[in-house]
Amino acid sequence: MAALPNSPLVSVEEYLNTSYDPDVEYVDGVLVERNVGDWWHAIVQLNIGSALKVRFRHLKVATELRSQTRTTRFRLPDVCAVSRAPEGVYLAEAAYLVVEVLSKDDRMSEVLEKLDEYRQNGVANIWLFDPRRKLMFAYRKGTLVEVIEDTIRTEDGEVWLSRSEVFAE
Repeated sequence: MAALPNSPLVSVEEYLNTSYDPDVEYVDGVLVERNVGDWWHAIVQLNIGSALKVRFRHLKVATELRSQTRTTRFRLPDVCAVSRAPEGVYLAEAAYLVVEVLSKDDRMSEVLEKLDEYRQNGVANIWLFDPRRKLMFAYRKGTLVEVIEDTIRTEDGEVWLSRSEVFAE
């Protein structure tokens, strides 16, 4: 995740009214490219989004939806779930659940910074998955905790996924 080369500062309005291919995150006026997922990243992202959408019909599930974490920051969580669809084209309120899937080129310090932004914005449930090592983590109270059980759950226990369905090939 690095700033686009030779990228001038961009206003929030310009970012929100511009399509980028692939889409980029917006951090304090700078366009930040994401590590585009490889096969395993894509499969895990699809598995999570599909399972959440099918099993928890009361939630609205989206992938890579522009989500405002601060006034001048927009992130693109791999998967997010909300109780109701956003009123605009991006998510302005905190999601119920945000999921990030590690790419092989992700830097842990940058991933942790992003997870903490979600937490500070009020996201109650933050999950991180490592598709290569088949590891599951919950980010709770500023700490990344490995989930060693076969099931990862939200804090309220209402939403859950099994390790086998997340990492199914």
